[in-house]
Amino acid sequence: MKQLFSKEFWQERDVEMFIGQQLRWGVITASVIAFVGGIIYLANYGGGTPEYHVFNGAPEYVRHLPGIFHGVAQLDGRAIIQLGVVVLLATPITRIAFSVVAFAMEKDKLYVVITLLVLSIIIFSIFSGLGG
Repeated sequence: MKQLFSKEFWQERDVEMFIGQQLRWGVITASVIAFVGGIIYLANYGGGTPEYHVFNGAPEYVRHLPGIFHGVAQLDGRAIIQLGVVVLLATPITRIAFSVVAFAMEKDKLYVVITLLVLSIIIFSIFSGLGG
């Protein structure tokens, strides 16, 4: 594969292959992280009897990134599973951000604007908290 920011890379359409690999590795990485978290979770809590009449949601600390990272540092299975979900959600977002760079290097202004609009809507949706 050619250098990432060379003209040959962008002219020969290696970008599509790079984006495909990025998506593939993002999903594989997220799956491995969630699988390891699942094993750790089952090792710690797998022997308990479930109470189906009581709903227990996710603990508060795995609902925010700082809590997830703190839990991962303590090898908490729930936090590691949540990190896998975060990586899975971040994978297509990084693809969109990479597409902005690719379109900018191709000097395709219309697609840069459209892709930036899509990226800004997604980022606003994630960080605004308006969805509940």
